[in-house]
Amino acid sequence: MSEPSRIIVALDLPSRKQALQLVDKLHGAASFFKVGAQLFTEAGPPLVDELKKRDKRVFLDLKFHDIPNTVAGAVRAAAAMGVDMLTVHASGGAAMLAAAGEAAGEHAGEDGPAVVAVTLLTSLSAEDVEHVFGHVPDSLVDEVVRLAGLAAEAGLPGVVASKTEVKPIKRRYGEGLLVVTPGIRLPEEDPADQRRYATPKAAAEAGADYVVVGRSITSAQDPVAALAAVQASFASGRPSG
Repeated sequence: MSEPSRIIVALDLPSRKQALQLVDKLHGAASFFKVGAQLFTEAGPPLVDELKKRDKRVFLDLKFHDIPNTVAGAVRAAAAMGVDMLTVHASGGAAMLAAAGEAAGEHAGEDGPAVVAVTLLTSLSAEDVEHVFGHVPDSLVDEVVRLAGLAAEAGLPGVVASKTEVKPIKRRYGEGLLVVTPGIRLPEEDPADQRRYATPKAAAEAGADYVVVGRSITSAQDPVAALAAVQASFASGRPSG
């Protein structure tokens, strides 16, 4: 797998036009793009179709969290669009996670989507978790590893977790469980609303399989140069050979 394919560019932009302009600007340099809630609400399935026509891989990041039957239906709809990866919330529970995996598996012969479970959002601190869930976790790492276990038990191929939790997840569940790491910033950048963030190099050193990079590229004056810097940083953290 080439290094650029491990970099998922987050199209966190307000319109289809702006998103496709960036995709075309990065043509040849990026092959994997994330479509999140804002852009998908504005542009819908036709945007995914446009990306697939450009021979791009699509990470649909809508974080499905509902009753098992509803989530299974959403996964089937995403698979029919041809997305390559999608998110569900691990906190949806074992039955929901299993239903999502089964729905994706129905498209296995068509290279169905990899379903990855979001553990704890990288914008959350320990205090936020206490406020939301009503208890103080022993540690955020332990809570993320526990949630990752729900995904592993359900047979999902991967999880979404910050750089801090990658190594503990890999130690507990093995290298076969993919970890997608968001909250990526270049060293000189403001982390903004991210509480648990990392540089591309640090994420790679921790063992992240994919990193999701948004503002570092989308807000850059020269997105092509910014992507190259992200790719170089990530590659420098990968094991040689």
